[in-house]
Amino acid sequence: MTNSSTSKFIVGCLLGLSVFATDGLGQTWEIFDEDYQLVKRVENGNFMILGNALRINTHDEGLSLLSPEYESFSTMSDTEIYQYLEPWVIIKKGEKYGAFHEYGDEVFSPSFDRIYSYFNLLLGKKGETYQVYDRGTKKSRKIGPFESARFALNGQIIAKTPQGYFLPLSDRPDHLYEQLWDVNENVILGKEPEGYGLINRDGEYILDPIIDEISHLSENYFFAKEGNQYMLIKAQTNYADIKYTSYHKISYEDGVLLEYIHGKLRRIMKNDGILLDITGMTAVHKVEDHYNVFFRDDKIGLLNSNGKWEVSPVNGVQRLLPGLQGLYGALIDGKYGYVDGKGDVVISPEFEEVSPFYEGLAAVKSNGHWGFINRSGQFTVSAKFDRVSAFHRGLAIVKKEGKNTIINQSGETMLAEYYDRVSLTSDNYFITENGGKFGLVNAMGKEVIEPHFQEIRREEYDKILIRSNDKYGIISESGEYQLPLFYSKILFDTSNGRVLARSDAPIEEEVEEESGKRKRKKGA
Repeated sequence: MTNSSTSKFIVGCLLGLSVFATDGLGQTWEIFDEDYQLVKRVENGNFMILGNALRINTHDEGLSLLSPEYESFSTMSDTEIYQYLEPWVIIKKGEKYGAFHEYGDEVFSPSFDRIYSYFNLLLGKKGETYQVYDRGTKKSRKIGPFESARFALNGQIIAKTPQGYFLPLSDRPDHLYEQLWDVNENVILGKEPEGYGLINRDGEYILDPIIDEISHLSENYFFAKEGNQYMLIKAQTNYADIKYTSYHKISYEDGVLLEYIHGKLRRIMKNDGILLDITGMTAVHKVEDHYNVFFRDDKIGLLNSNGKWEVSPVNGVQRLLPGLQGLYGALIDGKYGYVDGKGDVVISPEFEEVSPFYEGLAAVKSNGHWGFINRSGQFTVSAKFDRVSAFHRGLAIVKKEGKNTIINQSGETMLAEYYDRVSLTSDNYFITENGGKFGLVNAMGKEVIEPHFQEIRREEYDKILIRSNDKYGIISESGEYQLPLFYSKILFDTSNGRVLARSDAPIEEEVEEESGKRKRKKGA
């Protein structure tokens, strides 16, 4: 679709729009079904759809909870929505906060200084006293006083007083800790006078506090030292599994665990044991989730995260890069080429930078510009771009002279022109941007709409929200208008199969005479 045809298309829609507003009567919500047939109208208020179950109307009197038919069944005066933290709605009345569940159950009246949530738990603060509500038991209880209290990542509450730290939801709520750290969603690291330990979601030690030093590696893995013994530990639900122990030195260097035996590098360690045990190593450098392993005989190999050689140790290479499709970037005498798993050169080193192969092509930099080569090392897309992405589903984003477009594997541009920015979305569509306005390209590289809108969002298939200045509309995958650029707000009530569109004034339907009868036109 060219610029001119798109412009005519938009103008045509706007000129064809016949809407008559009556002044002074407030806002009107039009509610449409999935085929954009008008179901009903509601006067005044500001609808909000929070999650799958909750619908709210805020108005001058406060806020009302709505049924799936958008009828009010509960109203709270002088109240506003502060925050939605599924499944909790935090409300504010004056300077105080309250909370109710998205199904409409009030949990905390608006009398708290602050409210925090963690899944089915709520924590409310009143001065130095805190109150905890459990959705599972539908009970609340007071705890405190504390200087501060907060939810840990694993659902416990970490509370602080001038004397130290506490876990008030545990079976030992009065036990004093020197320090508590929530390192991930499963484990809290605790410190007591005798050492460090690990605490699970129930607030119980799964590793007694006797450890001299401990570091969190990743996920549930820890590197620890007790006396002269080094340990690799995995935190389980109810116990700590010591996966590896050694009296030889283990150090954590630049993101790599290394074990030295009699002062010489001997093993590369992983989170729970030995990754590689081999003599003759001199250094290990981490490259993404791989390792360049250097040897005394000047060989270098590429080791993957499972301890397997992707490129066997080979001479004449200074650096190896992770790769795909059996080819790996290799720095040889100051230039990059590609080697296979044996270390044999497959594509000669003549590039400044290289990337892994995707879909049979790799992005390479030559003479300061990027292009794409095939597995034979031949350019299929000449090196003329400032930046490129990898190919994804046969398409790549490229940048030239500060502008961006999309190309196919033959190097043909898919868009009418270059834009300020092109971004790939999680659903394989592309958002285009030019002069602060946005457009959309589908997963096949077909331009749905060029950058004409201040906002564009693909809500679901065939429902694309657009905004021009302060007006919203909906277009289809083919760029046709489903709802015109007229509304001040549009909401998608997906679980109810409805689209809600608000105009700033009530709408009078256009009617026309036909054979002496008044005919009602569809929509706004």
